[in-house]
Amino acid sequence: MDKKIIFGVIALFFVSWFLLLAAPEEQSDSPEMLPWKISHPTPDTIKVFGIVLGKSTLNEAETSFKEKTEISLFKPSNGDMSVEAFVEEVNFNGLKAKMALTMAITPEKMQEMYQRGLRMNSTPSGKRITLTADDMTYIHEQPVAGLTYLPSVRLEDAVIIKRFGQPEMRIQEKDTTVIHWLFPNLGLDIVMSGKEKPVLQYLSPKDFDVLRTPLMRNGEILK
Repeated sequence: MDKKIIFGVIALFFVSWFLLLAAPEEQSDSPEMLPWKISHPTPDTIKVFGIVLGKSTLNEAETSFKEKTEISLFKPSNGDMSVEAFVEEVNFNGLKAKMALTMAITPEKMQEMYQRGLRMNSTPSGKRITLTADDMTYIHEQPVAGLTYLPSVRLEDAVIIKRFGQPEMRIQEKDTTVIHWLFPNLGLDIVMSGKEKPVLQYLSPKDFDVLRTPLMRNGEILK
């Protein structure tokens, strides 16, 4: 084979390989898919990551995330049951995180699901129940009540203030280093603990007292 042809094939191979490596990962560039992009479709709720809490269904959330969720019914050792939908990794505008969604399911419906559960796995904090296919379909059609965003990197206080503004109050949990930065108008609680990565909890402003009241009762309000 002619040497010029050989060198041409080799050059084409390396150019093609370089372009493949240089191609960016597919990801959403929509500004609304950033954790600080919070809007209020109505005074009673918020829209974040493309979903409206209390209105958007799990099907719609999965479409917005371009990811399927892992659903389970969680029965804590102490407390009420909840239905959770978990995403191992999302990548919005280059920001990687885990995502957990709490579904708006009535206690009566969760009890029925618990009775129909297929398997039960014990965890240090409670039990996770694998649900039937029919119950999974039902859950996908129900609204998302709350959302927890767990970034893969630690955010400095200054970055949080720049993106979200000053919190209305900071409350430290009793006998721990955990501090909650509360933004009731945004429907947001940012959980901070020393050098740990923050946890961002979103819920509708009308439901914010469900979170704030026990924190104020059992914690210390910081200046």
